[in-house]
Amino acid sequence: MSESKAINYFSWRHLAILTLPSALGLFLFMTPIPAEKGLTIPVAVLANWLKTTLGSAMPWILALIVTSSALLTLWTQIKPAAFMQHVLWQKLFKPAPVWLWVRLTGAVFIVLALFAIGPAAIHSSATGGLVFHDLLPVLLCVFVFAGLFLPLLLNFGLLEMIGTLMTKIMRPVFRLPGRSAVDCMASWLGDGSVGILLTSKQYEAGFYTAREAAVIGTTFSAVSVTFCLVVLGQVKLEHMFVQFYGTICLAGVVAAIVLPYLPPLRNKPDTFIDGFDHMKAEGGHFSRTSVWSRAFSHGLHRASMAPGVKATAKEGVETVLDMLFGVLPVIMAVGTCALIIAEYTPIFSWLGAPFVPLFELLQIPFAVDASKAVMVGFADMFVPSILIAEVPSDMTRFVIAALSVTQLIYMSEVGALLLGSKIPVTLLDLLLIFLLRTLVTLPVIAGMAHLLF
Repeated sequence: MSESKAINYFSWRHLAILTLPSALGLFLFMTPIPAEKGLTIPVAVLANWLKTTLGSAMPWILALIVTSSALLTLWTQIKPAAFMQHVLWQKLFKPAPVWLWVRLTGAVFIVLALFAIGPAAIHSSATGGLVFHDLLPVLLCVFVFAGLFLPLLLNFGLLEMIGTLMTKIMRPVFRLPGRSAVDCMASWLGDGSVGILLTSKQYEAGFYTAREAAVIGTTFSAVSVTFCLVVLGQVKLEHMFVQFYGTICLAGVVAAIVLPYLPPLRNKPDTFIDGFDHMKAEGGHFSRTSVWSRAFSHGLHRASMAPGVKATAKEGVETVLDMLFGVLPVIMAVGTCALIIAEYTPIFSWLGAPFVPLFELLQIPFAVDASKAVMVGFADMFVPSILIAEVPSDMTRFVIAALSVTQLIYMSEVGALLLGSKIPVTLLDLLLIFLLRTLVTLPVIAGMAHLLF
């Protein structure tokens, strides 16, 4: 595309379309604001307000959403012809057959948890009760506002502009498009679920290849600053937040550089969901020599094609419905099963046993106790810090707390979110990535721990 053609995209209207919605999106998703327990972002404040407002009605709303998802999916499978003309309905309630069974399982689990009936292993406060009462309410509220406002980041030129600026860093270092930096920032300042939602939408829209979406979803959907504070408080090391967060950032960057070169991420195809590069199709290449000028042209060009208010609102509502009916049942089913395995079987202890020699080699005290907490992080990120909280070694608690954060893939939320999204990863992929992240980040964390203690 010629330089003169690129200049034609400039107008005050296009500039306003680029800057105003994008500025609002940046404020909502990426602007730290003070809160009672440290810093948060406006979307999280809105989510907390909604959670408080719904109050005692929340369990019934969650149960209604998850059971409705299962029943409507079953109905659609039985009578598919009746819904052939309804595109949104097909998107919401006609998944692959395996997800029908996952949704039905989630519906059964949520009913048992709601009424606290049936096997205690399913509805106890350490398994299904934890997912139902503690995790799903937060996710529902985050999904509502994140889904509604994500188009502000996606549709008005911000990703195109930042992506062009960041390409010189993201491509050579991480083998990713520059726009993926926005996913990472949204996760870091907000919540990992926001980053996964953003990544999935970009993959579905044809801006990421299968490999890029898988890499971004499993390495850049970082844990928020807020949750890091919660984990650090559990292991009684709040006074070391700067050292702790610096350690997990270093370990996370190392993992993000190394893992894309290893299977299974290396083996993901560099193909788009519909075989079409939408970045190029939308005029994604300008011949300007200045990267800033080229970035500005990208942003203005995308702004010139931006949808109107009505279309943006419609997209936001559809995203919310997709997350509520598609993802919440998966989290209820998969998260509960993972926690049942962690709580009632020795499987995670057995799986952690091979890590004892590694902890001893790295000279981490209480290696046996530490090893028991390693694999349980696959079920839920917070469980390792609970298991290690009473170990009388600051170094060991520091290492396990940092490791639980950098492992990143945990089935009670991030893993279930990835499986429920369109991002092309399987359960086996997630387990392998979890193990690789553990092996790559543990030496980095242990090295930092020896410098600090």
